Amino acid sequence: MLSKRTKRILLGGGLITMMLLLAACGTSTVTQSSTNWWDRYVIYNAALFILWLAKLFGGNPGVGIIVFTLLIRVVIFPLSYMQIKSMGKQQELAPQLKELQKQYSSKDTETQRKLQEATQKLYADNGINPLMGCLPLLVQMPFLFALYQAIARTDALKQGTFLWMNLAKPDPLFILPILAAIFTALTTLTSTLAQPQRTATSWIMVAVSPIMILAIAFTMPSAISIYWVVTNAFSLAQTFLIQNPFKLKRERDAKAAAEKARQKALRKAISGR
Repeated sequence: MLSKRTKRILLGGGLITMMLLLAACGTSTVTQSSTNWWDRYVIYNAALFILWLAKLFGGNPGVGIIVFTLLIRVVIFPLSYMQIKSMGKQQELAPQLKELQKQYSSKDTETQRKLQEATQKLYADNGINPLMGCLPLLVQMPFLFALYQAIARTDALKQGTFLWMNLAKPDPLFILPILAAIFTALTTLTSTLAQPQRTATSWIMVAVSPIMILAIAFTMPSAISIYWVVTNAFSLAQTFLIQNPFKLKRERDAKAAAEKARQKALRKAISGR
């Protein structure tokens, strides 16, 4: 349960997100003459920066897209790190949260108030701010929207070729859509394996996410597919770095073994009295 103040904060964040979505969902070509503030000052300048990077690294807009995508991902890495860590901590507390929900299962106002207080105390005792799971994502959105829209709505970024592809047309060999789907599947799988408890919903996401990316990427210009492949590959490396499931499993097993040994020693001490 969230407090009224927290709900107001989340509602405000949701409104801001909606405004960003509406501002970024245009389809017209972006030029220096565009009148919409988002198009003219954000998307257009992002496109100019990508073209400058392309010129800096050999003149190919495909290379500019790759470099810009990597720069953005590096810049927002600290936010992504906080988000992933916060979500990981909350997942670790899932069993304790379930116990609290069982303890305060009644739906009357007083019981729900106690559940809210107990939940907030549990988070505070473990150094968790629930809002950190969504605020970093909210901050990232303008950057990600600007990049995506600059690629999709600027003619200069869709002209020319990169490797075997015409940047304005879908990948004729379907290699980029397949790579984007593979990286998405591996990222989702890594994140799921890192969770202390996996649910059916988690496994559904592992299966559905890459299929959606694959289906959409088949019809997207190669310029956008390049962005998807690079950002999904970066996400995979980032997730594995922060949430290495094999390392987390060893740490959980060691913690469980230490707790088991402690309980055994405690029982032995009690029985020896």
